[in-house]
Amino acid sequence: MNTFIRVMILSFILASCNILTAQNRGFEKFKQLEEELPTPNQYHNSAGAPGHEYWQQKADYDIRVRVDDEKQRIYGDETITYYNNSPDVLTYLWLQLDQNLFEEDSDRALTSTKKLDPNNGLQQLYSLHEKFEGGFKIEEVKAKNGAPLKFTINKTMMRIDLPTPLKPGASISFSVKWWFNIVNGLETGARSGYEFYPEDGNYIYSMAQFYPRMCAYNEVMGWQHKQFLGRGEFTLSFGDYNLYVTVPEDFIVGASGELQNSKEVLKKEHFERIEKAKTAEAPVMIITDKEAAENEKKKGKGTKTWHFKANNVRDCAFVASRKLIWDAQGVKFGDKTVMAISYYPKECMGLWDKYSTRAVVHTLKVYSRYTFDYPYPVAISSHANFTGMEYPMICFNFGRPRADGTYPERIKYGMISVIIHEVGHNYFPMIVNSDERQWTWMDEGLNSFLQYLAEDEWERDYPVRRGPARNIVEYMSGDKNGLEPIMTNSESLIQFGNNAYGKPATALNILRETIMGRELFDHAFKEYSNRWKFKHPTPADFFRSMEDASGVDLDWFWRGWFYGIDHVDIALDEIKWYRVNTMNPEKEMSLQKVWDSKEPEYISVKRNKESIKQTLMETNPELKDVYNDRDKYRVTEEDKTKYKNAAAKLSEKDKEIVSKEYNYYEIKFKNIGGLVMPIIIELVFEDGSSKVEFIPAEIWRFNAEDVNKVFVTEKPVKEFILDPYLETADTDRNNNYFPQRISPTRFEMFKNKN
Repeated sequence: MNTFIRVMILSFILASCNILTAQNRGFEKFKQLEEELPTPNQYHNSAGAPGHEYWQQKADYDIRVRVDDEKQRIYGDETITYYNNSPDVLTYLWLQLDQNLFEEDSDRALTSTKKLDPNNGLQQLYSLHEKFEGGFKIEEVKAKNGAPLKFTINKTMMRIDLPTPLKPGASISFSVKWWFNIVNGLETGARSGYEFYPEDGNYIYSMAQFYPRMCAYNEVMGWQHKQFLGRGEFTLSFGDYNLYVTVPEDFIVGASGELQNSKEVLKKEHFERIEKAKTAEAPVMIITDKEAAENEKKKGKGTKTWHFKANNVRDCAFVASRKLIWDAQGVKFGDKTVMAISYYPKECMGLWDKYSTRAVVHTLKVYSRYTFDYPYPVAISSHANFTGMEYPMICFNFGRPRADGTYPERIKYGMISVIIHEVGHNYFPMIVNSDERQWTWMDEGLNSFLQYLAEDEWERDYPVRRGPARNIVEYMSGDKNGLEPIMTNSESLIQFGNNAYGKPATALNILRETIMGRELFDHAFKEYSNRWKFKHPTPADFFRSMEDASGVDLDWFWRGWFYGIDHVDIALDEIKWYRVNTMNPEKEMSLQKVWDSKEPEYISVKRNKESIKQTLMETNPELKDVYNDRDKYRVTEEDKTKYKNAAAKLSEKDKEIVSKEYNYYEIKFKNIGGLVMPIIIELVFEDGSSKVEFIPAEIWRFNAEDVNKVFVTEKPVKEFILDPYLETADTDRNNNYFPQRISPTRFEMFKNKN
């Protein structure tokens, strides 16, 4: 056995020893999640689907509100019918009073932090002196028979004490009367409110959280009455809604649901346009910009009441103004036509009329393909320049062109993206109804992932923000003191956008493209979506459904990406190149000569060529003999005999390996970032061809710090590249190349340009 083969076998033995002594380090990364996830039960089974005894509450609403356009105030009363489908006896009910967020002594106001800069002028002090009488003013709460019900307001929550316990299977009806002052959306950055247009003296009211709403009650948390601090969004039960909105007679109103009294509030030509829009290939104007301009001027004294009906929704919202332009286009899903609608003022012309409804149509088509057909009759994008916010069948979206109708690129794509995102929320969480107050990522992260897919289908090279692995690198490689796991409560997130939107969207895209593959991922994601549409899933249901429907163990992935803050940084730590002895002395010596020529010259030899003018032998050539004329690459007869004898001892299998002249590359990979991921390495050969090797993440299961892998090639490798297609969110690409490449930093790139 020749020396080379002995060295190679020794190398493998050492690697095996390293694996045995390091197995505990890898075990932690691949430990199953059962300790962290809730125990499966009859409500949420072990496959991630609703259990055989799954139940959920129902709340129906009959809501009547009046918009006071003089005082910017909402007056309302509602009748709620609450169905107790749980196995529990309820002695009280909890309602959300989200408008109380705007009270002066709300928890949001008391817990907000701020610093003052003496050099920054008085403007920073304005908010400290402004007073606004915000919050619900609850005038009465009554039982169906008119008797008053005892209620207690606890900040953004209200408890109603029941005169008799509500038994399983029973229902109760009660009424609430209230009013509140509408906030200025531009000044507060609220999720809903008004925007005033001083040029014509009109308002657009984008109204949500405008009525006391039932808190969710479920088998996981009981009542979800965590206080509303402004960030953690909403958790609600499904129900049927009748919404009556009374507004000045020249107002247009759009809302969750279908308009029930169109003959009373619309003109004949509007009906004709709506019918045309149902089968149109492009948006059709229902209320034109000229008609909206006329409405702006009227300011009539009378009122109209618009009636909308929405079934099996978790919430409702509406937009109202005399400024509204209205366009629409029908979208076919089987034998059903969904109306995609946009409402916007004339200030949006040139941008909204071109893109808004088309973005709604596009979103419905793409999202439905990955989940389920859009089930509601309408999908609305309404302009609100102060927010991007979603509700069943309607959402409020920002983005406005310049006064002359032109717009910068960022405004155009920002508007299209926010429309895709907010319309997409109809799927998550309006239909797949997760707990937003607890887990923002379950709606924002999943929705941002689908938004990325929809943006890719909108236009080649769309300027996407979230989804590609490279876009999350800066966040994940940042200071760990500013990071927290995705599985963190919504109100405790430091970098809200990166954590709740960007990182989970990236994680899902990596699952789809790299870990699972598109076919397995798409099937599992669609299965989860259909299992939990019109129901209330938990994080465990998502994790379990994705594994159950794909047959892929993903516990290591959820643990690393969702429960941890490690980042991806896998390095090419060491590379050794081996070749089997060919048993041909001429070829071996020739190869040795080539390899030696690539070695640098020893410093003493290099300097001696200049400092030693002549050697002794050079000045006395008569002293030379046969040994002075030596060639270390000369093949002697003794060498030939030695090789011939060694070759004769090879087995047929040995001879086959020797004849192929394979290249053996032993590579040591180091996991610097701590987050285990597949090893994806490209081998670029000397002839210019290449090959990508995919090694599953389980290679780290025994040793999560460093692993060795041997690659066998027929052709010599010129370059090794880790993560060649930027699919793992590797944070440091400088250690991904051999031979090493030096990537310029931002500062160096700037200098290079000058």
